[in-house]
Amino acid sequence: MLQVIDLEKRFFLHRLGREVLAFRQVSFSLQAGELLLLEGPNGAGKSSLLRTLYRSYCPTGGQILLQTPRGRVDLARLGDREILWIRREYIGYVSQFLDPRPRTTALELVAEPLLWRGVEESRARQRAAELLLELGLKPELLEAFPTGFSGGEKQKLNLARSLIHPYPLLLLDEPTASLDAGARKALRERLRLLKQQGTALVGVFHSPEDVAGLVDKTYHLEEKQDVAVRT
Repeated sequence: MLQVIDLEKRFFLHRLGREVLAFRQVSFSLQAGELLLLEGPNGAGKSSLLRTLYRSYCPTGGQILLQTPRGRVDLARLGDREILWIRREYIGYVSQFLDPRPRTTALELVAEPLLWRGVEESRARQRAAELLLELGLKPELLEAFPTGFSGGEKQKLNLARSLIHPYPLLLLDEPTASLDAGARKALRERLRLLKQQGTALVGVFHSPEDVAGLVDKTYHLEEKQDVAVRT
C-alpha cells in the first residue's frame, strides 16, 4: 500500500548559506491494517518525516509510492492539485497543534470532513458529537469556539476531525502527548478498530506504551548532524 524508498529531506537556510539534513535514506513498506511506529531521539526528524509523507514538506530525494483507487502514485512528485485530492480522500494527518478558524464551533470543525463527502448535516453533526464525547470532550464544549480550549481539548478536536472519516492511511504526530488517561484509552481502542478495518498507520507517540500490542513494525531514526555550507 505504501512504499518509501531512500527518502530524504534537507532544509535550505538561504540567509545563512547552509543546508540542514532532517533525515536521509529512509525506506520502509506498509500494508493495509499495519501500524508503523517511528522512534528516535529529539531532532532525529520524526515529525519532519510525517510532514514529508503528507507533503507539507517537499522531499529532496527518494520516492513515496502510494496505492490509490487511481493507481500507484509517487507523492514526492505529484503537483499541488493532486496532493489536495490525496489529502482529502486518502491520507489523514493528526498534528500536535490546532489553529482553529474564528467563530467556528468544535462540532462544526469535526463534522466538516463528512460534509465534504455529502453526508447530511444532522448526521455529520451527530457523528462528530459522538466521537468528541468518546474522546472525553465535555458536552458543554461541543458548541463552543475552540480558540480558548486547553491543549488537551484541542488535541481531542484534532483527533476527532482526522478519525471521523476512515482514511486508508493515517499519520499521527504525538497524538497522545496532551491527552488524559481516558482519552488515551479511547484513542487506543479507535486505532485498534481502524487497523481491523484496514487503515494503515504511521505514528510518533510520546508514550509508546499507548500503542503497545498494536505496533506491527518499528522504524528507528538516528539524530543527524549533517550541516553543510552551500557552494
